[in-house]
Amino acid sequence: MYDNVCKFLAESYSQDFAQWLLGEPMGLTQLSPSEFQTQPDPEIPFRMADYRLRVYRRYPTQAMRQVVIYLKPTGSELVQQTVFELPSTRHEFEVIRLWEVPTTELLPFPGLLPLAILSRSDDKAQTLQQIGQRIETLPDRVAKSNVTAATSVLAGLVLEKAIIQQILREEIVQESVIYQDILQQGLQQGLQQGLQQGLQQGLQQGLERETALVIRLLNRRFGTLTAEIEARIRSLSIEQLEALGEALLDFTQPDALTTWLEHNA
Repeated sequence: MYDNVCKFLAESYSQDFAQWLLGEPMGLTQLSPSEFQTQPDPEIPFRMADYRLRVYRRYPTQAMRQVVIYLKPTGSELVQQTVFELPSTRHEFEVIRLWEVPTTELLPFPGLLPLAILSRSDDKAQTLQQIGQRIETLPDRVAKSNVTAATSVLAGLVLEKAIIQQILREEIVQESVIYQDILQQGLQQGLQQGLQQGLQQGLQQGLERETALVIRLLNRRFGTLTAEIEARIRSLSIEQLEALGEALLDFTQPDALTTWLEHNA
C-alpha cells in the first residue's frame, strides 16, 4: 500500500520530485520501475543495476539517475548500500533515507507533503499539523484530497490513527482517488475472503450430509454401529465416503465394513 501511494505521488507530481531530486523543475520522462522501500531489501543493489541495463538497452542515449527512497528508520546497513559490484563490474546509485531529510526541504512542494511526515522530526504530531496547514493552502480541491489521503496513509507508519484523524479532515480524504482505490481493494479482498469462506462452509456441509447418509445406510444394513466405527466414518474425506458408498453394495457381513475401513481409511 505504501509503495503504491508513493508511486502515485511520483507520477502525479513528477515536477516536484524532479525539483527535489535533480534541482530542476522538469518532468520525469520515466518513473517505472520506481523504488520506495519501507523495509531494507538485500536485492536492491542488483535490481538497480538490472534496471539501468534494461533502460540502456532500450534507450542507450537517455540519461538516468537512480534514487532509492527508504521510508522507515532502521539500523540495517542495507539502507547504506549504494553500489552493486561484481568482479570487473560496478554500478552506483543514490539512496535517500527520509528520516534524515529536513522537513523544511519537503514542505514547499505539494507532491512531497505526504513524505514530510517521515522526515527528520522530534515531534511527528506537530509536523503533521504543519503539513495539514500547508495542504489547506492548496487551491485545487482534487489535489488537496489526494495529498491529504496520501499523507494520512504514510502518517500511519509513525503516528496512531486517532492523532491522524484529529489533524487531517476525513471528508477530504474520502474524496481522493487513493481512498477510493484502498476502499476498492478492501472490497475485493473482502469478497474473495467471503467466497473462500462460503466455499469451505459449503464443502463442510456437503461432507457432513454425505457422512450422515452413509451412517444411516449402514445402520439400516447392519444395525446400530459402534461408537468407534461411527467415529472412523466421520473422519473420512468426501472421496473416501463416496468410495464407501459404492462399496456398500458388496458388503454382506458387518465385518466387511471393518475390513474396508482398515484398508481404505
